[in-house]
Amino acid sequence: MGPDRHDAQQAGRPDGAAAVVIGGGLAGITAALALADAGLPVTLVEGRPRLGGLVFSFRRESAAGELTVDNGQHVYLRCCTAYDWFLDRVGGRALVPLQDRMDVPVLDADGLRLGRLRRTALPVPLHLAKSLAMYPHLSLAERANVGRAALALKKLDPEDPALDGVDFASWLARHGQSPRAVEALWDLVGVATLNARAGDASLGLAAKVFKTGLLSDNGAADIGWSRVPLGEVHDTLAREALEKAGVRIELRTRASALARAEDGTWQVTVENGPHGREQLTAKTVVLALPQRETHGLLPEGSLDGQDRLLDIGTAPILNLHVIYDRPVLKQAFFAALGSPVQWVFDRTEASGLAALPGGARSQYLAVSQSAAQDDIDRPVAELRARYLPELERLLPAARGAGVRDFFVTRERTATFAPAPGVGGLRPGARTQTPGLYLAGAWTATGWPATMESAVRSGLGAVREALTELGFPQGQLPQEAA
Repeated sequence: MGPDRHDAQQAGRPDGAAAVVIGGGLAGITAALALADAGLPVTLVEGRPRLGGLVFSFRRESAAGELTVDNGQHVYLRCCTAYDWFLDRVGGRALVPLQDRMDVPVLDADGLRLGRLRRTALPVPLHLAKSLAMYPHLSLAERANVGRAALALKKLDPEDPALDGVDFASWLARHGQSPRAVEALWDLVGVATLNARAGDASLGLAAKVFKTGLLSDNGAADIGWSRVPLGEVHDTLAREALEKAGVRIELRTRASALARAEDGTWQVTVENGPHGREQLTAKTVVLALPQRETHGLLPEGSLDGQDRLLDIGTAPILNLHVIYDRPVLKQAFFAALGSPVQWVFDRTEASGLAALPGGARSQYLAVSQSAAQDDIDRPVAELRARYLPELERLLPAARGAGVRDFFVTRERTATFAPAPGVGGLRPGARTQTPGLYLAGAWTATGWPATMESAVRSGLGAVREALTELGFPQGQLPQEAA
């Protein structure tokens, strides 16, 4: 970055910006970094006082002391190559490590039987054969049927439009999967990755999840999660990377209008509290907002049938945060069957609890509940009465333990709903108006609404933008594998 560009940005002359990215979630951060890496002056506009979108942390004063709380538990898999690029780009890889090998403890509340889904070093599909053969939550016949269904699933093409209109549960039933097999295996994975149960999920998206994660490479489903607060990676480190790349970051700033001038440039009207309204001029604009906000800013005629964006539904995720006065869980995480509890993670270290006076004797568990339509609006008292006894049922050590704090975080529109037919509603990155591109996990990445999809969408938007600007193929961001 030359001194003139730096001086112009520091002086607050946004009319010199060649690109404006609207939205500071993972898609927007990725787009801004990739555009800046290509040499473009970039302004990133975000309405919140932080970056990271729905992947964030906040400070909370609890009975145990001041904690750093993640809004929800987020994980990724080794097959998430675009998110892996993101971690490298912001310098966060060491903070979000992967398991050496996939290993998922699965506890059945009805009999307190612990099973494990873990891989070996054998090639696909043999890498899961031993685990499946010993999985106690299915009968011998159910295990055999799971194997046959997995082989049939491997033959599907997730990009086949015909799969988009079929629900996953119907396909599983046709392939001999019992309700117990759906609960103990297919939904165990699918609810967490799709944010929908099999009956509410597109077969195309389900096939993408299972083929890529479990049937592509023996290490593809190794799990990674942040060992530090999410904000440390997706806000602090991301902001440092953006600033180092020369990106001008405008927080607490909302785009209110978007118009194309006669000379082909874009005029972006932004509102910034005490600084009032200003105009940003750019040749390239990337809209990296949720679908409804995107629809509200899109100029008429930007997409064929752009009102269909409003038909892309949303799905909630609920997170329960419980601080016990003593350790009740020895493992880093587990998944549950026969209980409303889905996934439970130990966040004692990451939240800072362990470093507080008396914190080493306490434990902070985060209970992650996807597809949480039935619970998302329940009062905290009802959720406490519903879930604390379930945790005691699953974790004998929690019986009689004191609860130092119980609180809830709710994301009512956490993801797009992966319902049958949604594939036909998801737009690509390029619009019909030159210089305007879309990004977001809800766009047509082929993936469900994950961090991986968000990063892929940002890279895809930049590939389209740089192509239109005349950049040679060798200078475009590489497509993730």
